[in-house]
Amino acid sequence: MERKRSEPVPEVLLERAAFALVAGQVVAIPTDTVYGLAVNPRRKGALEALFSVKARPTSSQTAVLVSGTEQAESLCEEGFSELASRIAADFWPGAVTLVLRRGEGVHWALGGDDATIGLRCPADPLARDLCERVGPLAATSANLHGQAPLCTAEEIRAAFGEKVALVVDGGRLKGLASTVVDVSGGELRCLREGAVPFADVQSLFD
Repeated sequence: MERKRSEPVPEVLLERAAFALVAGQVVAIPTDTVYGLAVNPRRKGALEALFSVKARPTSSQTAVLVSGTEQAESLCEEGFSELASRIAADFWPGAVTLVLRRGEGVHWALGGDDATIGLRCPADPLARDLCERVGPLAATSANLHGQAPLCTAEEIRAAFGEKVALVVDGGRLKGLASTVVDVSGGELRCLREGAVPFADVQSLFD
C-alpha cells in the first residue's frame, strides 16, 4: 500500500537505508523534489553501481546531497564563495543545486567535470537525516537515463528490481527537479531551470 507523504518513515527503515548506504549499495530515497537513487560516494564501486543502475553516461555529472552548509563547505575549494553563501542562506534547505569548485581531496568519480561539484541541501528532513548518519550522498533522479522520474516506490521497485537494495517509501512525489546554478566561475549561470525560478536566484543580487 502506498504511504501517504505526511506519514513519518519508521526509524527501522531509516536504519536499514543507512546500513545499505554504508555498505556501498544503491538506495532509492524520497526528497523534497523527486525520488533519488543515492549511494555513499566514499565506498569503492558505489558510484559505478549508481551509473550502471541508471544507465547514465559518465559524461553527466551526479549531484551530492548534504545535511547543511557545513557539510557542503568541506567538499569545496576554500569553502563557500560569497555567491554560494548568499544563495544557500535564502534557498537551502531547498530545491537549488549549487555547482562550485571541488575541494582538493574530493576525488569521487561523479561524472562530467571533475574540477567541480554540484551540491544540494534538500528540504526533506529524511534526506538530510541520512546525510547526517552516513555523510554526503551522491544522488540522481530515480529513473533510467533520459526517462521521466518515477513518482512512487512501487514504480521504482518495478523498474529496478533487485538492482536497488532498498526503496524508502515517501508517498507519491510529483515535484520538479532542482534548479542547478553554476557559481564556480564567480558569476551566476543557470544550467537547469527547475523547481525554483532562476529569476528568483538572480533577484538576490539585483
